[in-house]
Amino acid sequence: MTEVIGYTIPALVVLAATWLVMHKFYKAEEQKRLWEMKRAAQKEISPIRMRAYERLSLLLERTTPAHMLMDMPLQELTVLELQQRLLRTIRQEYDHNLSQQIYVRDKIIHARDEMGAFVTTMAPNLPKEATSLDYAKALITAYNTNGETPNGIALSALKEEARKLL
Repeated sequence: MTEVIGYTIPALVVLAATWLVMHKFYKAEEQKRLWEMKRAAQKEISPIRMRAYERLSLLLERTTPAHMLMDMPLQELTVLELQQRLLRTIRQEYDHNLSQQIYVRDKIIHARDEMGAFVTTMAPNLPKEATSLDYAKALITAYNTNGETPNGIALSALKEEARKLL
């Protein structure tokens, strides 16, 4: 009986040591495999994210008042009609680029709401007899004189994210 215990205890110690070494080895291999998968995924995702940043920077440029107003028939529209078209343009631009928005922080996405609020709050400040040209001038002036514009803040955040990726 003591002879069996004499063989069993060393065998159990060897078994436990083998299990511990194998467990650590498999755990290290699993971490290495996960790291390789992340690296491979990052190689695929990074170019996609960069294209998304490029598209979103174009979106932010296209939703500035000066850019949006270029193609609108200002003489034919009332202030309310112009305001509605601007809001529709902002919404359509963001909806068109919806898939790129998964790659960026909420600060960039909130620029849409802030631009909509900017367009909406400018109209009530105008006199009742104001034309759409007056409204357009007021929008462009207010946007250009305001140092912290929604699109400017979003573009800065977008550039910061792109720099981190590089």
